[in-house]
Amino acid sequence: MKKVEHIGIAVKDLVASNNLYAKLLGVPHYKIEDVASEGVETSFFKVGEQKIELLQATNPDSPIAKFIEKRGEGVHHIAFAVDDIEAEIERLKTEGFELIHHTPRPGADGKIIAFLHPKSSGGVLVELCQDTNNKE
Repeated sequence: MKKVEHIGIAVKDLVASNNLYAKLLGVPHYKIEDVASEGVETSFFKVGEQKIELLQATNPDSPIAKFIEKRGEGVHHIAFAVDDIEAEIERLKTEGFELIHHTPRPGADGKIIAFLHPKSSGGVLVELCQDTNNKE
């Protein structure tokens, strides 16, 4: 893994949260994107070399809707940039990690993604991200 790519934060109201985080971070969001495969609308903030991703559910069955229902708003996942997501998935399987996604899928911000199950990663939902142009 190369670096922390972003921290994902589950929110109920993307517009209100964009306003809150713009005030908190002192910068506006730079992108809003719908990720239909995950049932979310995302918004990104650049903070130094890192990013903050706000995630709002677009349907009541999405993972974000279920997360907020169980735990409320807050930190949802930490994402790590990788050069070769398929090789990293295989490495982590060999190391005994349980995956939610065994094959990469389209994600936000020009990435392909896969998640590790939090029960195998110390209670933290971990996302692997590879730039679709592999120019991380």
